[in-house]
Amino acid sequence: MNESIWKKTTDFNTVDKNLNEIKNNKKVDICIIGAGITGITCAYELSNLGYSIKVVEKSQICSGTTGNTTGKITSQHDAFYDYLINSFDIDTAKKYLEANERAIEQIEERIKKEKIDCDFKRLNSYIYTTKKEEIPILEKEYDALEKMDFKCEYLKKLDLPFNIEGAICFNNQAQFNPVRYIKGLVNKLLENNVEIYENTKATNIEKNEDDYIVTTEKGKIQAKYVIIASHYPFLKFKGLYSAKMYQSMSYLIAVETKKELPNGMYISISNPNISIRTAEYEGKQILLIGGGDHKTAKATTYEESYGRLEKFAKKYYPDAKILKKWDAEDCISLDKLPYIGQASTFLPNVYVATGYKKWGMTFSNVATNIIVDSIRGIENPYSDIFSSLRLQPVKNYEEVKNMLVDSSKGLLIDKIKEADILNYDLKCDTGKIIEIDGQKIGVYKSAEGQIYAIKPICTHLGCLLNWNQIDKTWDCPCHGSRFDYLGKNISDPAFEDLERIEIDRDKEV
Repeated sequence: MNESIWKKTTDFNTVDKNLNEIKNNKKVDICIIGAGITGITCAYELSNLGYSIKVVEKSQICSGTTGNTTGKITSQHDAFYDYLINSFDIDTAKKYLEANERAIEQIEERIKKEKIDCDFKRLNSYIYTTKKEEIPILEKEYDALEKMDFKCEYLKKLDLPFNIEGAICFNNQAQFNPVRYIKGLVNKLLENNVEIYENTKATNIEKNEDDYIVTTEKGKIQAKYVIIASHYPFLKFKGLYSAKMYQSMSYLIAVETKKELPNGMYISISNPNISIRTAEYEGKQILLIGGGDHKTAKATTYEESYGRLEKFAKKYYPDAKILKKWDAEDCISLDKLPYIGQASTFLPNVYVATGYKKWGMTFSNVATNIIVDSIRGIENPYSDIFSSLRLQPVKNYEEVKNMLVDSSKGLLIDKIKEADILNYDLKCDTGKIIEIDGQKIGVYKSAEGQIYAIKPICTHLGCLLNWNQIDKTWDCPCHGSRFDYLGKNISDPAFEDLERIEIDRDKEV
């Protein structure tokens, strides 16, 4: 997969990447699983309160969604507040808005306090449409915001190189470089003697009297509290997240142009949408264009993903030069609200934060507030609407149906045996699932003609994988786990690698 501009311009050389084995059962107050924006923000706030903390990360700091985000810090999450009022109530909508507005303020305060250079900038945020038939959607959204007594503007013109039919503006929102922001927090964590173990996969959490034992590849950690900030909770059945959440892919390109850039953050309400913001990259102001959302593992062509964004860029910025391109995967709950709080009724003092619906920059801060308050025994005013234990009826039945269909189609019980696949006709630089002697095998043939074969069964709950031609990965249609063409796990909820089928390299074409 391609590298984002955030990862390209930021390194974490201050972190010891070769920490020794974790001393078994060394007790700390809190073990945090995941070193993205949620895990690091929780570690920052809790270490400042004096708690002893260890952070484990299966890959590298900000290697997942945090490092691939758009970096928008906003409470304007598409045309969403009309949905909240109609699906829940106006009080829920107000709390959702307040929690995210508070997050923007707290992120700015943190940046100022720690003097973090992360290109933080206050800007207006806009949702817009170019289609007359979508005007009623905007009007309903504006009416919903008026009912909530939130000050916003309805506009007919924007600072964009094309005409619009309507837009809603949220004033004084923000954007930043998320990885530089995390680096600033990590530097403070090191001052607070917080140990961060990269390339350390957590594989289990077990109750041990009043504490928990977190088992990792480098040893065990005993902690009173555990925070699962690993994007998608890796516990298979506790909390039943696999039955109430799915994952979605989206794409971003970084564009250099000599044309005047817009002064704000923009996202269309059309599906698939287009997201626009500016950014600093190698001393220049560039444009980030994103979109192309689809459920993970859905067959997608280059033209439908990066190609669509490149076509948009060339249309409105003819001199556009594509600098970088990358994708991101996000968790989305079936009722569209994040799951934040106690992970399961069976796991007191184990917390989870997931299902941010592509708005993790603010929700990571909302989650930190809720979890830190819970650990301290303080009632948080927003914990009820985001409760991980909520069991209210799900109203978006279409997505429930789609997820169940994907799961039932994906289940596979037969065991895969080693098979000779060298004679199968497969084009170079492509992958697919083939069937030999009644057995399904996942095969990828590289551009050089090397063949890599795996057992195409997700190690999470046994779903049949799909080949992703864009990223050269094996993706799970059930819950969004992803694996590279070698079978190495790269995305939760699965954490085990795929079973590889060895191929005799001497016989390859």
